[in-house]
Amino acid sequence: MLKNSFGSGEFEAGCDEAGRGCLAGPVFAAAVVLPPDYQNNDLDDSKKLSLKKRSELRKVIQRDAIDWKVAWVDNKEIDKINILNASIVAMHRALDKLQIRPGVLLIDGNRFHSYQDIPHHCIIKGDGIYMSVAAASILAKTYRDDYMENLSLEFPNYAWNRNKGYPTEEHRKAVAQHGITPYHRLSFSMQLSLL
Repeated sequence: MLKNSFGSGEFEAGCDEAGRGCLAGPVFAAAVVLPPDYQNNDLDDSKKLSLKKRSELRKVIQRDAIDWKVAWVDNKEIDKINILNASIVAMHRALDKLQIRPGVLLIDGNRFHSYQDIPHHCIIKGDGIYMSVAAASILAKTYRDDYMENLSLEFPNYAWNRNKGYPTEEHRKAVAQHGITPYHRLSFSMQLSLL
């Protein structure tokens, strides 16, 4: 089972993002504050969970969390500020929406810009270590997947309902055949030009 606390003695918000390595669509982020004594043996890095398990856990997280919020940065803003900064901005936006103020932030990864005056800890693979970060990874992933499935109705040729905007062979072939859409990230044009 993952750790339920960093040990700060304060409310801790776990933060993670989804969609950083995509050719299309926004990057999503979530912030989750779990009860200090929370226990859940099923929480884990969203990438290690099945679609069905992620969907089930999303409901559990939203029910059990003290607070949770999801936010995103769209492809046009990603192109302006780059994907790393966009990921951090998305996390800040999720934190902005929280109703309670956490005392500590647990950030998945190794880069973050300070948020207000709240202490933060960057934790590589934190979504496989801390429950709150795993919960954030699940919410960010499932909300982004839902978003991309809706976009696929507008642009069915790109199979975003399956690849979620990631550079799969199917997606890359669609770009080569049909060109880019208003939802593609132009900052990845080098990748696209190599197709």
